[in-house]
Amino acid sequence: MQLLASATRNYSWGSRTLIPSLLGQPESDSPVAELWFGAHPADPSTVDGTRLDDIIAADPEGQIGARVSGEYGSRLPFLLKILAAAEPLSLQAHPSKAQAEEGFARENEAGIELTASNRNYKDDNHKPELIVALTEFYAMAGFRPLEQTRRLFAALECEELNHYEGMLADDPAAEGDNLRALFTTWITIPGAKRKELIAAIVAAGERLQARGADEEWMGTVMGTVAKLNEQYPGDIGVLGALLLNHVVLQPGEAVYLDAGQLHAYVSGLGVEIMANSDNVLRGGLTPKFVDVPELVKVLTYSAAADPRVPQEDKSAAEAAHGAQAWSYPVPIDEFALDRVELAGEESLDVDFDGPVIVLCTGGAANLRNSAGESVDLTAGHAAWLPANDPAATVTAAGADSAQVFIARV
Repeated sequence: MQLLASATRNYSWGSRTLIPSLLGQPESDSPVAELWFGAHPADPSTVDGTRLDDIIAADPEGQIGARVSGEYGSRLPFLLKILAAAEPLSLQAHPSKAQAEEGFARENEAGIELTASNRNYKDDNHKPELIVALTEFYAMAGFRPLEQTRRLFAALECEELNHYEGMLADDPAAEGDNLRALFTTWITIPGAKRKELIAAIVAAGERLQARGADEEWMGTVMGTVAKLNEQYPGDIGVLGALLLNHVVLQPGEAVYLDAGQLHAYVSGLGVEIMANSDNVLRGGLTPKFVDVPELVKVLTYSAAADPRVPQEDKSAAEAAHGAQAWSYPVPIDEFALDRVELAGEESLDVDFDGPVIVLCTGGAANLRNSAGESVDLTAGHAAWLPANDPAATVTAAGADSAQVFIARV
């Protein structure tokens, strides 16, 4: 059980205040987008100055356990992050495992350096992901049902959209095919025509907001579409945003995104966990490399009415001594994430047969194992608990409350 030093990512969309404030630091001179807690070779965390991926490679069974190493070799299956967005991230999706393996091999064979700006596949793994809000968090997540999009188009009363309404037939069985047809049509129209279409949609959205939309979510969507067009005029991502679920999460709420689901986070602070990958296929809303044909290859077009993940109360089921604990069930095996609220002398036992990262996101917490070893955590800091460690207990430090996230396999 040891402190885990995070790797920091300073992307342009990051916030100068959210992560520094969490860490108790002043505003940063440059955007701080992500803190990585994990063993991805591109930017691994360290333990006492040693890379976590090297520590695991030297003793896979001891560090991640026989069960996990038997399934994943010497690779930690998950990557845990704190993400802070002050501006929208790129419109993006992530590949499936098979797509990642093929794409990674293809780009290696083409001689594209892993650090090259035009590299799509940084590794051979998929990247399903879960994000849990720490502040109010705005995300565009997956295609919304076409029935809702038809209502939005009708409310916009935009003549330039009429040409495309025929692709939104009222047939639930054809929903995926209709979404595919509309999105692929939009990404292939000439740039000048696309800008004209977006300008007409934005103007229609302003008229809708001025007279008052029948449904509140429509005003939210069109306000965001207008702001995106101001930042990225005529970008294909502006049209993509018109088709996605716009979700505002409150602290503790979460969204799960599987391979191929189109999305873009807009603003807020959250804890994100994913399979151990950095593969991103971008389609717009970014100055970074955009590869629309590759994005289209990995996209899925199944719509979801609400991408939120329901929280499951684990307080009674787990060894929780007064603590409140919630889990976020996801349909994959690489990770599980629990959120724990502690106050006073409340505690939760941490005892698993695989690797664990305990991340503090509020107050201060103490980890103590049965061997008497102890680690203190403050907000924004984490501890590494290898599989061969004795069972531990996490408690709030002092009289204050604490919030921690427990990431495991």
